[in-house]
Amino acid sequence: MTKDPLLLAFDIGTSSSRTALFDLRGKRLIRTTAQQAYSLIRSQDGGAEISPQNLLRSVLDCLQGTFARYRHDKSLRGRPIVATGASCFWHSLVGTDSRGRALTPIYTWADSRCHNDAARLRLKLSERVIHARTGCMLRASYWPAKLCWLRRTQPRLFGSVSFWMSPGEWLQWQFCGRANCAYAMASGTGLFNPTTLDWDDELLRVSGIRRNALNPLREDTVTTSGTFARRFPELKAAQWFPAIGDGAASNLGSGSTRPGLAAINYGTSGAVRVIRHGRRARAPFGLFCYRVDAEQFLVGGAVSNAGNLYAWALRELNMEADPQKLERALASRPFPVEELTVLPFWVSERAPTWQEDIRGTIIGVTQATTALDLFQAIQEASFYRLAWIAELMSQSTGRRLRFTVSGGLPSSRSGMQRLANVLGSELTVCSEREASLRGAAIFALEKLGWKVSASAKGQVIRPQPAVARKYSEARRRHLKLEKHLIEALYG
Repeated sequence: MTKDPLLLAFDIGTSSSRTALFDLRGKRLIRTTAQQAYSLIRSQDGGAEISPQNLLRSVLDCLQGTFARYRHDKSLRGRPIVATGASCFWHSLVGTDSRGRALTPIYTWADSRCHNDAARLRLKLSERVIHARTGCMLRASYWPAKLCWLRRTQPRLFGSVSFWMSPGEWLQWQFCGRANCAYAMASGTGLFNPTTLDWDDELLRVSGIRRNALNPLREDTVTTSGTFARRFPELKAAQWFPAIGDGAASNLGSGSTRPGLAAINYGTSGAVRVIRHGRRARAPFGLFCYRVDAEQFLVGGAVSNAGNLYAWALRELNMEADPQKLERALASRPFPVEELTVLPFWVSERAPTWQEDIRGTIIGVTQATTALDLFQAIQEASFYRLAWIAELMSQSTGRRLRFTVSGGLPSSRSGMQRLANVLGSELTVCSEREASLRGAAIFALEKLGWKVSASAKGQVIRPQPAVARKYSEARRRHLKLEKHLIEALYG
């Protein structure tokens, strides 16, 4: 009797990678999950890079862990692995030679050294026109500004590159000897038109690259080759799908695919996204529009300061080391810290106002202010940005959104309750802790024609009306501070 097939999924994040096996119903085999962390290399001038070699080692270590469990589990061993799917962080790029060997670091979405080049692009081109065509802003997060910066500051390196690609494509090339670029991944570059499903010629020209420096725009599969195929012979017949953006995978994996159902992911960064159907892909100015595939697209907004800011605050404010004690302390403080107003722009911010030149700002500190006050106010401020994005999305659709939350935040009951109060809406916890990983599997399974089971609903967190009213007032102070600061800086 033929054993039921399996699928391998990858999730390549900004701070760690994960792998796991899934059955054909989209259920993760939890015991096969492996995770490895790596470092984001930051510099004072706004640099945020990842070493390609460290990323590859991390992914290989994950695979080694997943396959160790596969090979030693009698219930799994021998079940064929028919395909692989991958989720990878959006907007980042690496330059390679003609054989796919990395010549540059991986420049991540958080690398803001090109913000002056982004500003020059906005003087040369209409940002509104470009956004209407590409669904992306002319900002430091995207490829045009990064490519212009590299061409200006490192012309020899820029000229030596044969191919530019996302980290997900680069990994596929290492494993399979070639790679395709999925519509989902292309749409996060800022060089792609999500309606015509093609590269934007004007932006390619401005960025100084040609079409033949990019991988083919296809969702076709490839197969393993070389030493990788020998190391993991179980994958020799697997169909390798090109990587999709982690945001698209998060919506798929959390089951947030129906109209009016939004996914909030709160990981290293944070985002609110809804899936829409159709070929004509547009989004309100300031929000993004990315592809899931040729028939579906995402509308939403992302903030750069979320879990990364939480980790900074934990470290630099010397917060309580015991997470349970910290959780109890935060839970005992349901109302906002009214004396503090924070603009959480430690990393150059994105939606909805894209304040790349304003840094983190805290107003209202006194000698009575405690570290816990600061910690709570900083977290609240990142929630205010998500709430603003959610409001803009609701206004554009004319309907009230419902929210499913994934990422690291659901592990904090106090954080979830605070976010529900800030939004003034109930939140459903995603039952799958690895939503992007599951989304990568679902993307591949659906392309293979398999019907995937809906994700089970998790706990529902409801807002507390009296507290939500206080947070509405605090949000107004937050927005007022940003407005005053912009006026003071730019007139």
